Amino acid sequence: MANPVLKPPAIAPGCGIAVVAPASSAKAERISRGIEVLRGLGYDAVAAEHAYGRHPPYFSGTTEERLADLHGAFTDPHVAALICTRGGYGSNYLLPGLDLDRIRAHPKPFFAYSDHTAVQTWVLDQTGLVAFHGPMAAADFSQESGVDLASFRTALSGGLVEAGAAQGMRILRPGRARGIMYGGCLSILTASLGTPYAPHTEGKLLFLEDIGAKPYQIDRMLRQLILAGKFRGVRGFVFGEMLHCVSPGADPNLIEEVILRVLEGLDVPIAVGLRSGHVSGGNVTLPMGIEAELILEDGQPLLRYLEPAVS
Repeated sequence: MANPVLKPPAIAPGCGIAVVAPASSAKAERISRGIEVLRGLGYDAVAAEHAYGRHPPYFSGTTEERLADLHGAFTDPHVAALICTRGGYGSNYLLPGLDLDRIRAHPKPFFAYSDHTAVQTWVLDQTGLVAFHGPMAAADFSQESGVDLASFRTALSGGLVEAGAAQGMRILRPGRARGIMYGGCLSILTASLGTPYAPHTEGKLLFLEDIGAKPYQIDRMLRQLILAGKFRGVRGFVFGEMLHCVSPGADPNLIEEVILRVLEGLDVPIAVGLRSGHVSGGNVTLPMGIEAELILEDGQPLLRYLEPAVS
């Protein structure tokens, strides 16, 4: 049985933000630039103890250090939200040690994507805490025009996030659906199958995105999720920008053809191109775990949230 939705308190400029690195290390200059930009937006952004850390072979710290930073940020009364530096690889090491009771007792917005999808979906599934699939400090805030500030501020302040053609969305299969928004990085969701941390995608309005995967690899991952029963009852699909998901010499639209073919047995609306996660710029914040509506009609794609992500 699903946990009731747990919404963190709304935050505004002036609030504290902890910049954490639960997976791979990031370039120091990019972390510093991301923190500088967050401070320029009015937030009191501070790096966690191991945010700048480096630990062999590619992590920001030991598993214990990364867990300590994450738990510490959730319990620190000065911290109102957490934003990861980048993804990379390594947050799956944290899964067995996550203190879900501590996180549940101190609900805060946690911004991440990529490798952190496994952590976000596990915490969401086990505690009901709304996840924020959105920009990270070194990966996005450090970049010129790397963040869609409108959705970032709307999500944190209690407004209703919307995304459409201006955020890259295109209609692959028309229709209308509503449901609980859920999802993240396709390869990470697929990798968690067969583990206790497998995502609860069934019956959701599903967002899937990735980077650098060839169309046949996307095909394989979607088929694996179908065979695992993870698309049972899914209300609709929104795919991300799917950056660099091409095969050399192939039609650049092949990825869209693959998506339509693999999902042809599911009579639900499908959109593609929404810039959230691995994107070329303007990273859109998508809250996960709350109700939204997907409207793909008259050539006008729209994803509209029906409730705020914060309390």
